[in-house]
Amino acid sequence: MNRMVSLSNQSSSSAKTIMSAIPEYSERQELHAELNAAVYELLLPPLQLSHLVLLSDRHWIEQERHLIAELCAKFQVDPPESHENDFNVDCGEFRLRWERHTEYSTYTIYRTQPFDIPFQQPAITYVPQDWLTRLPGQLLVATHIVLEDRILPKRGLHELSAFFTSGTVIGSKVAGGAATIWSDNQIHSDGFGRILIHDENLRSRQVGRLIQRLLEIETYRMLAMLPLPITRKIIPQLARADQRLAEITANSVEASSIEDEQRLLYELTKLAAETERLSEQTSHRFNASRAYYDIVKLRIAELREERIEGLQMLQEFMIQRLSSAMGTCELVNSKLETLSTRLERATALLRTRVDLSMEGQIRDLLKSMDQRAHLQLRLQETVEGLSVVVLSYYLLSILGYGFKAFKAAGHEINVELLTGLAIPVVILVVFYGIRRLRSVIKKSH
Repeated sequence: MNRMVSLSNQSSSSAKTIMSAIPEYSERQELHAELNAAVYELLLPPLQLSHLVLLSDRHWIEQERHLIAELCAKFQVDPPESHENDFNVDCGEFRLRWERHTEYSTYTIYRTQPFDIPFQQPAITYVPQDWLTRLPGQLLVATHIVLEDRILPKRGLHELSAFFTSGTVIGSKVAGGAATIWSDNQIHSDGFGRILIHDENLRSRQVGRLIQRLLEIETYRMLAMLPLPITRKIIPQLARADQRLAEITANSVEASSIEDEQRLLYELTKLAAETERLSEQTSHRFNASRAYYDIVKLRIAELREERIEGLQMLQEFMIQRLSSAMGTCELVNSKLETLSTRLERATALLRTRVDLSMEGQIRDLLKSMDQRAHLQLRLQETVEGLSVVVLSYYLLSILGYGFKAFKAAGHEINVELLTGLAIPVVILVVFYGIRRLRSVIKKSH
């Protein structure tokens, strides 16, 4: 035996040496701890608990830790560590569990002392009220859960009516018949919903799993419903946007000028920006809602409900109402995506028309510029021709005066003959001189 222990220790030491030589992923321990963080509570009847879900931003987490530490100091127990997002503390008369999630925090108060009448004095009444009023965030879920001992007789519908003030009581057997649950899914005068559980054959871990599932159903069904008010506000805006898109599309067919097309393109761009703003406001919420809805359906399936004659099951009640709300959200999300696609297509078509119109205008402008350049060239050639004639005339006049002066000096010359013979020479000299000057000017530019 000792030898086997020794061999085991040697093997363990050898494995440890090998593992120490392999670099460890920096987040390995944290990820492993996260996988084991959702261990179900070890709970026993009789039990009363109150569950609060508060929507709050991440920057409030330090304030939450401060309040938890303040409560711990009041009851002289150790506060949470600075990095903890899940904290369990026993305060004597009650036990508090605080959990910090991405967009909300939960506070669950447990009390395991015997009680006479369910919901008469819930667990939350044992928590200092001034402390509760300072919790940061907005209340989304508030639920009382009562777990009755199996030694008590099961309550009839007439007796249940004293605990559930509404006329609708839902209930079923869960966990393979190991427990019976009742509720009315209503908010009572104290601001809390109520769930009553009668233990018939639950094991301790089953109790924790059952209560955790019920709390998650209560939490995630409300989180899944968060986009519904926004959705109802968006529906008329989508209808107006859709109508406006139809009007712009119809007007674009009749547009006769590029100015009209540019004006319609501007209106389309403005409408697309408004639609994108709506999509940005809702996309995250819709995606989160789908995820929460999937969790609710999974947790309800895990209850393994069995029908109680004459009562609606939790699954029927929840899915019926949640599916309708989720259907509305999905419809609006689909309309948003469809509208965005239509706007993108209409904008692309109209922009193509504007581009073609502008290309036509540019082509006409270039053609006009080419014609003007051609005319300018012809005019320039005409001016150059006239310049040759004018300059030649003046040069010939000067030569004529020179010939006359030469004749007056006593030389026998025919002035008219010499002037006539000089005409082609002068014209050629002037012509080539002007061409040479134009060539020099072109090279300089």
